[in-house]
Amino acid sequence: MYLEVKNLVKYYSENNPVIKKLNFSVEKGEIISFLGESGSGKTTFLKCISGLEKINSGTISLNNKILNNRNIFIKPQERKIGFVFQDYPLFPHLNLKDNIIFNLKSKYFKKLDYMISLTGLESLLMRYPHELSGGEQQRACIARALIREPELLLLDEPFSNLDSNIKLSMRDEIYKIIKETQTTTILVTHDINDSLNIADRILIFKAGVLQQYDDPVNMYCEPANCYCAKVLGELNQIEIDDKTYYIRPENVKIVKESINKVLVEKCFFQGKEYKIIGNLNGHNWYFFTNQPIKKGEYLSIDYNSKDLIFFDSLCNNFFE
Repeated sequence: MYLEVKNLVKYYSENNPVIKKLNFSVEKGEIISFLGESGSGKTTFLKCISGLEKINSGTISLNNKILNNRNIFIKPQERKIGFVFQDYPLFPHLNLKDNIIFNLKSKYFKKLDYMISLTGLESLLMRYPHELSGGEQQRACIARALIREPELLLLDEPFSNLDSNIKLSMRDEIYKIIKETQTTTILVTHDINDSLNIADRILIFKAGVLQQYDDPVNMYCEPANCYCAKVLGELNQIEIDDKTYYIRPENVKIVKESINKVLVEKCFFQGKEYKIIGNLNGHNWYFFTNQPIKKGEYLSIDYNSKDLIFFDSLCNNFFE
C-alpha cells in the first residue's frame, strides 16, 4: 500500500482520545475523502499525517517509508506532503508567481510552466493575492503544493470559502489536476456532494472511530450503520411488519394508487426537477417529481423492496 495507517491513536487527554486505533490504507493516485461531524478528528488526523501533530501510538508510513511510530518522527518539512488549507494562505506582499515559487528548490523549476498551464494561471502571474478571486487563490495554492511533487496531498475543506456559483467548476478543475498529476490525495470535507463527486473511496469518522471505508456507491447504497446512512444523505422511514426500514428519496416512485399516501407539505424547484417534502405516518418524507404539486395534496408512492435499508434496533434512536 502507498499510504498505510496502523493502530493510530491521538489524544490531548488520555481519557478522551481524538483518534482511536485508526487503520486504513490508500493506493497510489487515489483520492480519499474523510467525512465526519465537527470535532470528529478529521483535521487532527491531517495534522498527524503531515507531522504538525505527534501521534501517541501507532504507525504512519508513506511510499514504503515510516513517517511516525514509537521510535521514529520525521519532521514536517522532511515529509513529501503538500497541505492546502481552507483559507488559502498566500503571502500578501508577493505576486502569484512568487507565492508559488517561494523557497522552491531549483530541481522543481523545470515544472513551473507545466504547473502554471495546468492550473490555468498564465494571465495572473503578476497579480497580488488581493487582486485574485477565491477560486484563483485556491488554484495558486494547489499549484504551489503540486509543483513540489508531493507524495501525498492533503486538502482541508478546500471548497468551503467559495461561492456556490464557482464551487462546482473549481471542484471539477481540481479533480482533473489531481488525476492528471496522479497525486495521492486525502480530502477532508463536511459536504457529501464533494465526496461523492471526486473521491475514489470515502472514510467516515465519528468520535475518533472509523465507521466505514468504501467506494461512494457502496457507501451510499449499503451504509454500515445508521450514522453513515444519515451522513450520506436524506432517508425516509417506513414501518413494515413491525420492523423499521429506510429508503433514499431517489428510490421513491409516484404511482396512481398505493396504500402509502404522502401528504405534501412543500414543493420546490431544484433546476432539473421538483423536490417534495411530505408526511407519511408521522414521518417526514423526501422525494422528487417532474411536475409541481400543490401543498395539501396526497400522493401515492411506491418503492422496490431491494432498495430498503434495514438497521438493528440499536440504530433506531439515532433518527429520532
